[in-house]
Amino acid sequence: MDGLRLTDEERAMLAGEHGHGVRRAMEMVIALARIYGATELVPIKSAQVAGVSYANIGDAGLEFLRQWADEGARVRVPAMLNPAGMDLLAWREMGTPEPFATKQLEVVEAYQHMGVLPTCTCAPYLLERCAGLGDHLAWSESSAVAYANSVLGARTNREGGPGALAAAIVGRTGCYGLHTDPARCPTELFEIAVAPASASDWGALGAIIGRASRGVPYLRFSGHAVQTVADLAAADLRDGMRALGAAAAATGSVALFHLEGVTPEVRLGQVAAPTGEAQVVESLAPAYSLLDGEVEALDLVAIGCPHASLEQLETVSRFLEGRRAAIPLWLTVSRAVAERARASGLAESLEAQGARLVADTCVVVAPMREMGVGAVATDSAKAASYLPGHQGVQTRFGPLERCLEAALRGTWQ
Repeated sequence: MDGLRLTDEERAMLAGEHGHGVRRAMEMVIALARIYGATELVPIKSAQVAGVSYANIGDAGLEFLRQWADEGARVRVPAMLNPAGMDLLAWREMGTPEPFATKQLEVVEAYQHMGVLPTCTCAPYLLERCAGLGDHLAWSESSAVAYANSVLGARTNREGGPGALAAAIVGRTGCYGLHTDPARCPTELFEIAVAPASASDWGALGAIIGRASRGVPYLRFSGHAVQTVADLAAADLRDGMRALGAAAAATGSVALFHLEGVTPEVRLGQVAAPTGEAQVVESLAPAYSLLDGEVEALDLVAIGCPHASLEQLETVSRFLEGRRAAIPLWLTVSRAVAERARASGLAESLEAQGARLVADTCVVVAPMREMGVGAVATDSAKAASYLPGHQGVQTRFGPLERCLEAALRGTWQ
């Protein structure tokens, strides 16, 4: 089989001894392994499956999932869903068209029938310890892949939705790409002479890296920026790197970055800075110019792409204290984070300030135009990169404080 070695159990799956659904999954995993030159399959700890929003997969995708489920396919490892196209509980009050909602619920039901957890989040790493250093994964969502590889030191390629689901069903994936040591070595050096002061700054930096990188970037802060980044609280640094990886993946093809002194493979000496001339980043202005539009009147302010952490929600509430948003303010989160916020009383405070916790979805995959949204402000470089082209939505991009001020006024000034 072109050098691909299979265990007895894997051969049994391929032969259909575990059912037709498992055989179909193994055929897909093996086909991808052969295409990319893998010589073996590796067990995975978890899978994260994209292709959840009905807006993306349509009736053909829904029928594909139903057929696979009817063939007896069931996941063998923890498998989590990417965001759906709507809040699964509050879709009516949010204005989601009922025909869309009906189909979306059927998509999630088909996944659940196969044992996939309806997490509906692009930030599964905020839920629990689902990945650690050296763990092999089969994750799909670009920002989650970048975070898992870079910040957690886990190993995953950016899987397509069907490929990730197939890997979850057989509990394995091909050992190629970022599952291997050579592919994880940095290929280019970036000297960062500016210290990010906000999540939007980290996202702007990620957009610059994403557009410039052709491999695995190694980032080194220089000058005053080194100490500024070193002084960040752990949660702020985590959320900053989430924004960086999300933007680098959205504007380019970065699935792994190394940050000197911070990310685990650098700290453990498993990788070293590449030699050669560094690309120097002295300003974030080019990224802001690229991602920020010109619209002034806004329909919505959206925070939480990738899905917001509890700490980010607390920051929003502190900023809004004593004031109330004049236009819809979405804080997109996983259902689990929403429940934690509600249990602590934070959700009640945010709702009194005019914010809405929106679970299960985000502005990138929800049917925004059909919901009457044509202009959005966001602090997410990923959302600002995707919204104009994917959704036809005019977008303003800036720091969280500026976005929240816009929510209070209803306009971007």
